[in-house]
Amino acid sequence: MRAVIQRVSVARVTVGDEVAGTIGRGVLVLVGIADGDTETEANWLVDKLLDFRIFEDDKGKLNRSLRDLNGELMLVSQFTLLADARKGRRPSFAAAARPEQAVPLYEHMVRRARDRGVTVATGRFGARMRVELVNEGPVTIILDSKDR
Repeated sequence: MRAVIQRVSVARVTVGDEVAGTIGRGVLVLVGIADGDTETEANWLVDKLLDFRIFEDDKGKLNRSLRDLNGELMLVSQFTLLADARKGRRPSFAAAARPEQAVPLYEHMVRRARDRGVTVATGRFGARMRVELVNEGPVTIILDSKDR
């Protein structure tokens, strides 16, 4: 599982003319679910996201987490994060999980975060989405469950 984490003051996902999700201060996470990923990787990522200290404290140090701030979380599924571009001019997405595997894991992540009291907004799995955000800092971090 691969994730691009962006600290935001606001984020919105639109599908067509419909706003699918919006958050205020918090974290926008683009999530790529790999073939073979399980709830173990999903749980690790959600737990990391909720307690990841990427917000400043009173001294300007990154010592506060999303939960410390009562911030909001937006999870957007993005299989292209698993692109393999080592050969040729067209990326391969063979490493990405098929929808029948990825959808339940994505939904599990959303439930896990909500069960821990976090406000969660989402995109729409498999849809063509427009993602708008104001990245604060900017702070952008990439996590991969293979590297844990």
